[in-house]
Amino acid sequence: MKEQLKLLIALQEVDSSIAKDEAIIRVIPKKISSVEKPFKDAQIFFDKQKSRYEAMDKKRKDRERSLDDVNEKIKKLKARRSEIKNNKEYQAHLKEIASAEEERSAVEDEILVLMESLDVTSKELKMEEAKVTAEGTKVETFRKKLAEDVVAAEKELEEQKRRRVEIVKYLDRDIYEQYFAILGSRGGLAVVGARDEVCLGCNMNIPPQLFVELKKNEKIMHCPQCGRILYWKGEGDLREQENASVAGIR
Repeated sequence: MKEQLKLLIALQEVDSSIAKDEAIIRVIPKKISSVEKPFKDAQIFFDKQKSRYEAMDKKRKDRERSLDDVNEKIKKLKARRSEIKNNKEYQAHLKEIASAEEERSAVEDEILVLMESLDVTSKELKMEEAKVTAEGTKVETFRKKLAEDVVAAEKELEEQKRRRVEIVKYLDRDIYEQYFAILGSRGGLAVVGARDEVCLGCNMNIPPQLFVELKKNEKIMHCPQCGRILYWKGEGDLREQENASVAGIR
């Protein structure tokens, strides 16, 4: 029975390792999603700023075309001076030119404001683009690191599953079925140590007489509180001897 207990301890360690590796692989998508958020936020803000810049630049070009039209209008008006026949027509002509020049001044002022805004926005765009690049680099670096973690976890997972198969071969069927049932009902922890008359699984006290028997580590015993399989965690305990017990299994 002592050998069976050693195998149970080894099996628990293997199952804990398997659970850890599976958790690493399982949470990878969430980790990637969390690290991608700052990058996506930076990209969205950059795109908005870029759209704003493009809209202003389009407006500037439109206003420059309008300015060309006004200049052409003024040019044609001035060319008509030779056609003026009297003072009344001349005064009306001057008024028309003045109105066109006022329009030109307003358009020029608008273009100037747009150009100043474009200059500021252009600088902001360069800063935001740098942020996007930096966040993108972080994401790629993180993805590579996670990919390495997955490869390592998958490799260890494969090895631990192989070990598990070998360990189970040497366990009595009924003992393994007990272990497996407890494993499922106790959150993946079926075999735990006991120290100072306390179960390290549920942290509840173990009756003194039961603990005396438990310290022998000679048979399968259960915590009276949580039902987990117990072993004594003292000097030279079974956990320290487990490697020698399953050395052939590896």
